[in-house]
Amino acid sequence: MSTNPIRVCSFESRRQLEMTKLIEKFGGIPTVAPSMKEVSLNEQPSVHDFADKLLAGEIDVTIFLTGVGTDSLFEALKDRLTEEELAERIRQTFVAVRGPKPATALAKKKIKPKLKAPEPNTWEDLVSEFEKLAFDFSNKLVAIQEYGAPSKELYDWLQAKGAKTLPVSIYRWELPDDIGPLQSAIRGIIDKQFDLILWTTAQQFVHATQVAEEMNLKEEWLAACGECVNASIGPTATARIQEYGITPAMEPSHPKMAHLVREAIDFLSK
Repeated sequence: MSTNPIRVCSFESRRQLEMTKLIEKFGGIPTVAPSMKEVSLNEQPSVHDFADKLLAGEIDVTIFLTGVGTDSLFEALKDRLTEEELAERIRQTFVAVRGPKPATALAKKKIKPKLKAPEPNTWEDLVSEFEKLAFDFSNKLVAIQEYGAPSKELYDWLQAKGAKTLPVSIYRWELPDDIGPLQSAIRGIIDKQFDLILWTTAQQFVHATQVAEEMNLKEEWLAACGECVNASIGPTATARIQEYGITPAMEPSHPKMAHLVREAIDFLSK
């Protein structure tokens, strides 16, 4: 077992302070460089298209992928529908959620999902639950609350089942306003200053690689990442990272940040 403190790099953004404290709690030396920010879409035609079709009774299934997006959808439509009016219309559809966060957000609106994807809460887990029900999607209109980037595989599967899909874009991911810490972390990884890299979303890796390319360091960045121990929050992030030729060394037993930090540090300490 290693007796030296483990130097940990994370690209967490929304929960930066929590990540820092978790790494310290489990014995690591943290460097947390925000890699993304969520930006609400100023013009949201898909949101109002969703409302139009919902009011007309045309939507058969609503799929919620994130808690933040669920809350943002209600916020975006507050000038058009009261919370209870929107909730009642959604209750009239078949409601499915990808994980506990959208389920919690909906519970606050007194909406109970009829289908929940189990851990690790991937689109494949969502699909598996629909398949267990032998759900008939033929000619049904399915509204999907997106989470920064479309899930092409989910759309392809739904359309193959005969569904019509309605993307509902609430926000998108952009680089943080200050990319200095991100650039510093990229250089630090290239200079072998870290023992462990933590990934809590696939988009963190995409953004870090984008910035490395803008720094003319993409090849060095990818090579350095491949030589470091990478820990991924779950299969979706892992699959995206693997597209860049890097396979994370581990995933936690549950797709939660505390499990990721503790188990990744334990993994490297053995």
